Amino acid sequence: MSLLDIAKKRYSVRKYSDQPIEREKLDQILEIAHVAPTAANKQPVRLLVVQSKSELNRIGKAANIYGAPTAIVVCADRSEAWTRPFDGMVTTSIDASILTDHMMLQATELGLGSVWICYFNPEILKEELQLPPEWEPVNILALGYAADMPADPNRHESQRISFEKLVTFR
Repeated sequence: MSLLDIAKKRYSVRKYSDQPIEREKLDQILEIAHVAPTAANKQPVRLLVVQSKSELNRIGKAANIYGAPTAIVVCADRSEAWTRPFDGMVTTSIDASILTDHMMLQATELGLGSVWICYFNPEILKEELQLPPEWEPVNILALGYAADMPADPNRHESQRISFEKLVTFR
C-alpha cells in the first residue's frame, strides 16, 4: 500500500473493540516513532505506553480515550528540544506531532485505528500518571481495533479544499 493510500484510509476512530493490540504491531508503531525526525535530531519526545485498565482509567480522568485498549501519551522535554535562535521558538510540539503522525500512519497500515487527542487537561494527566516535571504532555494517541465501520478512503475528494486552491506555485 502506498503512503497516499494509507493516508486516505486513516480516520479518527472513536469506538474501539476490546481486542488488545499484538505486541509485534505495537513494537512496529514504536519503531517508526524512534526513526521519526526531530529538529536538530535532539529527540526530546518521550512516549508513555499505557495498556493496563487502571492506568487507562487514570488517563480517562483527563481525556476521553474512547475505550481504546492502548494509549500513548506523547510528551516532550523542553530542556532537550531545539530552540530557534531568532525568536526563541521551542520545537517540542512540532517534534511530538511528527512522531504522532508517523505512529498513526503505521497503525493504519497495520489495520489498527487511532485518534489524536489534544483535548485533555494536562495538569490532571501529569498528576494521575505522575509524569516527571520536565515532561510536557503534548497529545495522546489512542490505538486499537475499530469497533465501527471505517470511513470511506475517497471522502477527501469531496470534503477537502481542492488541490488547486491549496497549493500555489511561483
